[in-house]
Amino acid sequence: MQQSILVIGAGSWGTALALVLARNDHKVWLWSRNPQHVEQMKVTRQNARFLPDNHFPDALQPTASLKEVVPQINEILVVVPSHAFRETLNKIAPYITAQARVCWATKGLENNTGLLLHQVAEQVLGSKRSLAVLSGPSFAQEVAAGLPTAVTIASSLAQYAQDLVTLFHNHSFRPYTCTDIIGVQVGGAIKNIMAIAAGIADGLGFGANTRAALITRGLTEMVRFGTSLGGQGETFMGLAGLGDLILTCTDNKSRNRRFGYALAQGRSLSQAQTEIGQVVEGVRTCHEVKRLAQQGGIDMPIVEQVDKVLQGVCTPNEAVQALLSRQPKPEF
Repeated sequence: MQQSILVIGAGSWGTALALVLARNDHKVWLWSRNPQHVEQMKVTRQNARFLPDNHFPDALQPTASLKEVVPQINEILVVVPSHAFRETLNKIAPYITAQARVCWATKGLENNTGLLLHQVAEQVLGSKRSLAVLSGPSFAQEVAAGLPTAVTIASSLAQYAQDLVTLFHNHSFRPYTCTDIIGVQVGGAIKNIMAIAAGIADGLGFGANTRAALITRGLTEMVRFGTSLGGQGETFMGLAGLGDLILTCTDNKSRNRRFGYALAQGRSLSQAQTEIGQVVEGVRTCHEVKRLAQQGGIDMPIVEQVDKVLQGVCTPNEAVQALLSRQPKPEF
């Protein structure tokens, strides 16, 4: 059955998910905050800025007006950077219907508060709103190209998660359901920090052994942090945890990995960010996770060293040496 869906955020990931939905014969509105960007997409029938050479189906319509579209939509997908998440929800709050359900594909924590995004959504849209998160190992270019991809959709409401699976599922895009909305969000946030670490290690020429160690120990830190917040241990062994961690730490399509690599090559934070040209979520997330880990007494040495590099306290080489010089201990 055809549904009407609003995708908020016309970056590469938002556009890729909008394409999946439109190719499934749903009517999709793709919102950008930039009216010029919207007009360009309307004329060219593609997102030449963020996801070029992927033609928009007729069912996909760009828009710059939340006021016009939100009141007539009951399915909303938010795909904006984490630092813009609350602002975006505040924009739709005056127009959203009581029946509208909200899912997001944003990975990160809120700046300064360290809140998970479902907590932000509850504060802005109310605790009775149906909420869900989509996460997992997925590069926008590959999803748009129709390459096989599996993700996790988590919601405390099993029927909502299943409805979202019905909207997204096709021959190349396979969503799994999960009730652990905390664990899925934590996995999506922590993996970006570990990807920066992996990029630094590769940029310093440390090789595959080091990368494998970082991924494995990074997973341990993810589990420690996530379970302390109420996430379920098994979630981190799935697509939204280990799956996303492997993808982001090992492939150059990862902005966070490329960012870490650039730092190891001697670029400044601003130079590395400019080279990437899009938001690097791990930069903002790292300091929040480190702060929360210290408050909770959670041992996260990789996160701590990445944060020191990002804060200019030490060089990438010094951070690696600090990790290697830690006192030996049992693995488990």
